[in-house]
Amino acid sequence: MLKTLRDALAVKEIRKKIFFTLGVLIVFRLGTYITVPGINAKALSSVASSGLISILNTFSGGGLTNYSILAMGVSPYITAQIVVQLLQMDIVPRFVEWSKQGEVGRRKLNQVTRYLAIVLAFIQSIGITAGFNTLSSLSLVENPSVKTYVSIGIILTGGTMFTTWLGDMITDRGLGNGISMIIMAGIVARMPVGIQQLVQEQFTGANMSDVWQPILYVVILLVVLLVIVTFVTFIEQANYKVPIQYTRRLAGAGNNSYLPLKVNVAGVIPVIFASSFIATPQTILMAFAQNHSQDTWYQVMSSIFSMQSTPGMILYTVLIVVFTFFYAFVQVNPEKLSENLQKQGSYIPSVWPGKETERYVSSLLMRLSTVGSLYLGLISLIPLVGSAYFGLDESIGLGGTSLLIVVGVILQTIKQLDGMMMKREYVGFIRE
Repeated sequence: MLKTLRDALAVKEIRKKIFFTLGVLIVFRLGTYITVPGINAKALSSVASSGLISILNTFSGGGLTNYSILAMGVSPYITAQIVVQLLQMDIVPRFVEWSKQGEVGRRKLNQVTRYLAIVLAFIQSIGITAGFNTLSSLSLVENPSVKTYVSIGIILTGGTMFTTWLGDMITDRGLGNGISMIIMAGIVARMPVGIQQLVQEQFTGANMSDVWQPILYVVILLVVLLVIVTFVTFIEQANYKVPIQYTRRLAGAGNNSYLPLKVNVAGVIPVIFASSFIATPQTILMAFAQNHSQDTWYQVMSSIFSMQSTPGMILYTVLIVVFTFFYAFVQVNPEKLSENLQKQGSYIPSVWPGKETERYVSSLLMRLSTVGSLYLGLISLIPLVGSAYFGLDESIGLGGTSLLIVVGVILQTIKQLDGMMMKREYVGFIRE
């Protein structure tokens, strides 16, 4: 990885992309320190360890801690993406038609996604502000009124769209997927604070005689972290090679060509989707906390959408599994793959071209997604179970989700750098 980064920095074009990405991330980080006017951000200290704060901080890069103008992050946009993609599955005929129109259709769907994100961001902004204003020990909103809540909603909605625009700039002119890079940057930026809190909690007040206990705790935690990172890296890079043969000899085509399909075809997107999907109902429920916190329906819904409860953990895991299967078929469309193989004059041995190939690829994706979904669900669930039932610190409750996102984004970015370097070598060879 370090060698790839060093080689990439030596290329002017790639170096510009890297520095542009870093510049955008710096702008994003600066935005997380600009507090929304009329807000007492210190009021959140009493609920800073709640699961909802951790989830939203994941998507806002710690912006919610300061209740900044970017406090909502990209969570509403991700939720809007989920809704629009689900509606493309023969639910809204116009969306289905647009999905088949190539670049033109993609732009139309992106426009609908942005409009929906604005609506969701506004609703979530008011919901979370009203909810935290009733839950925090201090008054979050200095002068609560309808006008104030609407103003805060507009500001936070604008922050969400600005963050989304920054992500688009990274995707178009920088390095990696912009939305994923922003989420990863927020997670990495919060790591020093998390480590500091962990050390303080373990060593503050400890006597010299029993100081070995917190040391042992930290060592075991680091070993487990190293094992999980190794396992995640191994699975993320594992792939299944589908053999491909050509009906005619193509220049440069080897005798043993194959189509690589990742074991975890969907990557980290299902984890991001599931976390965002859980956060949205929680923020909406907070608006009803003051008047309905003792109602049965409110307590049941709060339990279902809380990652600290057993029903919430089950729902979170189920969502990851469902989104893994869903996004795998979005990433690798069996119908289009079958058509492309036919156009290239290639086929899978022992499988008839056309519908038979489509069915074969669909069956293969189902098997790979089964392994991938279990892997994603397990890595995300272990820290939550440890936090809820075995006394692990709540700050690492979402560590599995954060770890998956960071490792997955880094691996994808390194692969993109490798592709750029390889492309440059081929172009240089052709010119010579």
